Amino acid sequence: MTSSGQGACVLLVEDEFLICAMMEDALVKHGFEVYVAANADEALEHLTCGAPCDLLLTDLNLGPGMDGATLAQRVRELRPGLPVVYASGSYNRIDQFRAVPGATFIPKPYNPDRLCAMICRMQTAKH
Repeated sequence: MTSSGQGACVLLVEDEFLICAMMEDALVKHGFEVYVAANADEALEHLTCGAPCDLLLTDLNLGPGMDGATLAQRVRELRPGLPVVYASGSYNRIDQFRAVPGATFIPKPYNPDRLCAMICRMQTAKH
């Protein structure tokens, strides 16, 4: 793969361990720094500490507590321009839930390398 994350930091929020591990490995392989959160509270704690984050990649269904759509809204309050990518096995279109403006959506199951390539293109377009 020719595109690279070039050290951009992705906050990956996924409650399913195997999917999370697969995505973390793929993102690292593509040159991203990755911080993993198993739920919305962990993700918000990471961001409120002032930790670096160039993109939020969140599942919509995060088990008990806040869902990914609400998380993204809270994240945008903290970091208004942060790119957001939603993933879901329950939805198949972004207009089926309350997405933040400018967000991207990918239905599950997805190909990790294709998702990484999409994120790489998003990062390149920002610069």
